[in-house]
Amino acid sequence: MSQLFEYFVVCGIGPEIRTLDGEKGFHGTGVFYLASLLDQYPPPTHTLYPPPPPQLPTCVLPAGVEFYTTGIDSSNPLSFPRSYPIVLTEGDGSKIYVSCIAFRDPVCEDIAEAYHIPANSFADKCICLVSRAPSFHILREVLEEIFQLCFSSNGSRKPLWDVISYTVSNVPLPTPGKGRVLFAIENSLLSVDFPPKDGLPHADISFQPLVQCLDVDNFIKLFTAVLIERRVLLRSNKYSLLTLASEAICHLIYPFRWQHVYIPLLFFSGVDYIDAPTPYMMGLHSGVDTTGLSMDGVVVVDLDHNCITTSEEIPGIPEPEMSCLRNEMLKLLHPNVVWIDSMKANLESYDQYARFNTKAWSPDHDIQLRIIFLKFFASILGGYRNFIENTANQVFNTQAFLKKRSRATHQPIDEMVSQFLESQGFLDYLERGLGCSENGSNLLDKLQDAIGRGQNPLSILPSASLEPEMITISDPGLGISGSGDRYTYDRFPSNYRSQDQEDKRKQILAAASGALEYAAKHTPSSPSLYADGDSKGESLSPRERAAERERMVLDIKVKLQGLWLRLLKLGATEDPLSSFEYGTILALIEIDAEGIGGSGFVECIREHIHSGWKGHLTEEQFIAVKELLKTAITRATSRNDIATIRDALEVSAEMYKKDRNNVSDYVQRHLRSLSIWEELRFWDVYFEYLMECFSNKSTNYAALVTAQLIILATHMAGLGLPDTDSWYIIETIAGKNNIGYSHIIKLRGYMSHIQQLCVGYWGIYSVKSGSLSSLAMLPSPRPQDPTSPITIDNQQPAEASGRSWVQSMFTRDTTLRANSFTRVRKWTSDPAAKSENGTTGLHKVQSSIRTLRGHSGAVTALHCVTQREVWDLVGDREDAGFFISGSTDCTVKIWDPSLRGNELRATLKGHTRTVRAISSDRGKIVSGSDDHYVFVWDKQTTQLLEELKGHDAEVSCARMLSGERVLTAAYDGTVKMWDVRTDMCVATVGRCSSAVLCMEYDDSTGVLAAAGRDAVANIWDIRSGRQMHKLLGHSKWIRSIRMVGDTVITGSDDWTARMWSISRGTCDAVLACHAGPVLCVEYSKSDRGVITGSSDGLVRFWENEDGGGLKSSKNVTLHSGGVLSINAGENWLGIGAADNTMSLFHRPQERLGGGVSKVSTWQLYRTPQKSVAMVRCVASDLERKRICSGGRNGLLRLWDATINI
Repeated sequence: MSQLFEYFVVCGIGPEIRTLDGEKGFHGTGVFYLASLLDQYPPPTHTLYPPPPPQLPTCVLPAGVEFYTTGIDSSNPLSFPRSYPIVLTEGDGSKIYVSCIAFRDPVCEDIAEAYHIPANSFADKCICLVSRAPSFHILREVLEEIFQLCFSSNGSRKPLWDVISYTVSNVPLPTPGKGRVLFAIENSLLSVDFPPKDGLPHADISFQPLVQCLDVDNFIKLFTAVLIERRVLLRSNKYSLLTLASEAICHLIYPFRWQHVYIPLLFFSGVDYIDAPTPYMMGLHSGVDTTGLSMDGVVVVDLDHNCITTSEEIPGIPEPEMSCLRNEMLKLLHPNVVWIDSMKANLESYDQYARFNTKAWSPDHDIQLRIIFLKFFASILGGYRNFIENTANQVFNTQAFLKKRSRATHQPIDEMVSQFLESQGFLDYLERGLGCSENGSNLLDKLQDAIGRGQNPLSILPSASLEPEMITISDPGLGISGSGDRYTYDRFPSNYRSQDQEDKRKQILAAASGALEYAAKHTPSSPSLYADGDSKGESLSPRERAAERERMVLDIKVKLQGLWLRLLKLGATEDPLSSFEYGTILALIEIDAEGIGGSGFVECIREHIHSGWKGHLTEEQFIAVKELLKTAITRATSRNDIATIRDALEVSAEMYKKDRNNVSDYVQRHLRSLSIWEELRFWDVYFEYLMECFSNKSTNYAALVTAQLIILATHMAGLGLPDTDSWYIIETIAGKNNIGYSHIIKLRGYMSHIQQLCVGYWGIYSVKSGSLSSLAMLPSPRPQDPTSPITIDNQQPAEASGRSWVQSMFTRDTTLRANSFTRVRKWTSDPAAKSENGTTGLHKVQSSIRTLRGHSGAVTALHCVTQREVWDLVGDREDAGFFISGSTDCTVKIWDPSLRGNELRATLKGHTRTVRAISSDRGKIVSGSDDHYVFVWDKQTTQLLEELKGHDAEVSCARMLSGERVLTAAYDGTVKMWDVRTDMCVATVGRCSSAVLCMEYDDSTGVLAAAGRDAVANIWDIRSGRQMHKLLGHSKWIRSIRMVGDTVITGSDDWTARMWSISRGTCDAVLACHAGPVLCVEYSKSDRGVITGSSDGLVRFWENEDGGGLKSSKNVTLHSGGVLSINAGENWLGIGAADNTMSLFHRPQERLGGGVSKVSTWQLYRTPQKSVAMVRCVASDLERKRICSGGRNGLLRLWDATINI
């Protein structure tokens, strides 16, 4: 039989103390520290139980751990113990229920001694009871009994951990609707039972806190926001209220389930997750400052002040359901919440509603409230079962259902219902229903049938069964009451620790204590080695000091060996950068001023490799080792310790991991960013070392030098140094040693070969700033300023530690959730860093930024009127360079950047839902919307000319063609051509099996390319009326498409881009170097290259190889958000990203003499200062060097790169 309780856990300050900012050691009171898992039952050595969730300590103490000078103070309510529940959600959506009691407990003496914490200090500690069953009441009751038993003056008859172990191990889950379990803790008798399975889901909470915090109107508004899957943030100064309110609203949307991120109590340091673009429901303490976060589109619910705010309007519930729902709630709630709603109801209404219920809130009220919302679903989804279509294309015929509902209610199609039917929760409900073998087994269907028959809605609930079967759990270990010893405690006791656990704890504390003492002794700024003049240090002789140092060196190396071996045992679910082993090794490397820690760590790895270890690392080990070696090399560089740098370089070439394609990725490749590799001095010393190590002195000298230079070249290639830099170093050292030209030719051939191997694995690295090639007068495209935020290299994003649990919830791919270490980049705060070497590519100027205000909703479409669109025989039109935007506020706006301060020219109103697509020509503007309509507007008069109706779903793409024609695509999978003059659909020129997301058309050839959710790129010849090809190869949605001549380029959510031949219908190249969906693709006509942008923030430049195919020649990591737009002209390139960063690149013409010019590579021209915003769309005007972005907050940000400020 399954057990009711999974774990009893104690969290608080452990032997390794670290602040929330990552600083090690004790930094006084008033600072918050990371919580650790201190004790647990079952113990970690128990093989039958999985470990507790790794995020548990952070979540149960969301503010962190604070130190205090006093414990519980009767005059200070803030010092009292706090009891609250939390809910954790795992990657598969299952919930873990935790009851917590947080209190002040004395700091352990060994921790206080190791970290020099003042005596008699206290720190936050939290005891937790963990269960998979939503039994909040029994979890709280058991935990409170254990807490009282611990601090009771009478004590307990058994040791406290014996009581805990028996309770956790022996209390079974009761059979739903049939059994009741009775058990006792000391003298307190407790019971637990579950309701029948065929009724409402078990909700062991009261809905009263939520209805007391919000009036009826705000209650319904919150319910609606959750139902249509908005981003919802609950705020309160009570932890328990956040959890109870979140759970209550999840139960009220039954039979639907919340399908997105769910964190009822968000830890304080994770506040930046509020800006996540995907739907979520989170709870955040009111004391956490959210200043600086955009909060754009977030529905903020202040439970303490009955207030809901949001920048995006929440559609209302349609009639008659709205009136019915509100009246039913008032009938139930008014007597209990009259202090909120009485101001909205007159006295007659109060007298009327007061008759319905005068009782105090009870579980019956909870059931009645849940039935009210279930009746709401039964009404608004009336007859939905008739529209379920389990076909390949769709599960539910949404449009037919909406039309039927519109006819029945005599009202237009409602926005709220439409959004609800498109939600993941509704789709999940349908899929669960299709997989259900029992007919009519869910309560929604039963309620609709009961209402149709005129029965009482409560009749669908199971009737009260017979008396439940009693199961009594008794502890045979308890003696007769009043006999035996009593166990009392002045603090919450620690559980039994094994010898390994005790040794590990002592090692951590010894390392912390030793680090503090060692830093005090060896820090140059310290006034003396010892506190007093009569110290032990002054009494030691030189021989004794040398012996003491040797002993210390040996002790550190022994510790490092043990830590290294344990580091190699990290599990697949462990966060490597938060592990004890990583933290201790890092401390020994960083604090050691003489380099014993760094050199000792490298020596441990070398000895392990020499002992037969193959160097194969898991993903977690690879992350930790890479970061530790970086730190060791950086510290060694500051000490000019070439030997340690050399050894680290050699061992890094031996350690590797396997990626998803089974390609080896070596640690050495990730060390390239360190500046030491750019110094000729290091390679000179390394070469001399290799020459000295070679034992066979009779070998030909030139051959000996060549062999050592090949070793150097191999390391340079492994690091990814640019070929020009590598060859300069090799050539310089070879020249010093006077080897012949034949050997130099061999070296050149070897370097070319190994560079090609590296390109085949990882692509080409671009030239780094301050590279050695500059010594040989080779131009560098980057400035030498190390603070510049611009980075152009091929290094993969660094895996960062912490918060992997929340990150895993934001990805829908469950295979990635188990190992989702955060990939982040850290940029400098100054986006206009100055260049000191005067290289071209980054100017010392800032550009002019304008904020255009006008939209009241998020900007969802943006179009730039190009010179090509409006050019005629007379010349350029004045509207060239205009920007046209569409928004969730259903409007289209025209902006003229030439009119500073008065850019808004016109507002076009007519759509009833979000505008998704915009295009234009000389005289007209065309817009497509979620309302299924395509509108054609007169650009001069702004009058609506035509309404094109024919699509059965949201319009995703629109394009104006010559000859008064319009081409549109929609989520219904069709591509249609319209004649504006006749307001008629000329033909459906293409059909896809799923929604069309992107489209390209060549007016000169009549070739149409369209792709979308079916992962197929379809090619049609419109003029002949036939489909030319179905280009198969992508495995996920195709987000972007570009067609130039005979070439089509597609970008997909499968992290790849592909180049296709239209005439042959074949895939010519697969571009697979991104670490996220490819959101945009572009073709550069001047060099026939391809440019791709991805959600990983990288922009990759692909060049044609001599033998055919493409290679990645350069990466731009300027943007940290997903790249949304790339627009390439002949000499200019504009890029915009979701993090509100923009960049403009230039390709200058190089004069070679004799009137001949050569096109150089793309160089960064300018980038504006970044501001906080979430961007949805970007458009570029390359003729005027302008880039415009549209944000979720409704603002447009216009950057004019030609104006300096």
